[in-house]
Amino acid sequence: MGVNSVNAHRTPPDAIQKARTLRSNMTDVERVVWQAIRGEQMNGYKFRRQFAIGKYIADFACIEKKLVIELDGGQHQDQHVYDEQRSAFMQEQGWQVLRFWNSDVLENLAGVLFRVSEKLKDSPPP
Repeated sequence: MGVNSVNAHRTPPDAIQKARTLRSNMTDVERVVWQAIRGEQMNGYKFRRQFAIGKYIADFACIEKKLVIELDGGQHQDQHVYDEQRSAFMQEQGWQVLRFWNSDVLENLAGVLFRVSEKLKDSPPP
């Protein structure tokens, strides 16, 4: 059974559709990160973008390591309770969540990628 098949029975159809829409409308910062991690560029691990986990959408997810990368812009200052609930749900499902501010990505992409790379090395398989 493929990963989508396993995830699909727990993911509401509206979340899957929302993920598809978000994939087509990535922010500029998401594009920067995607260009750096796509195609197994991060230690040979594959990431998916706008990946549905339950009713939530992760910006980027490495299924093999159960690692989520979340990018937060200014709007996230007003929705920190929602973000905490989303992270807690993902963690309950066995995912590790790394959060970065958009400004961190724009000002220090190498540092962000280094932190992701280190987490991939340190993370035991699920």
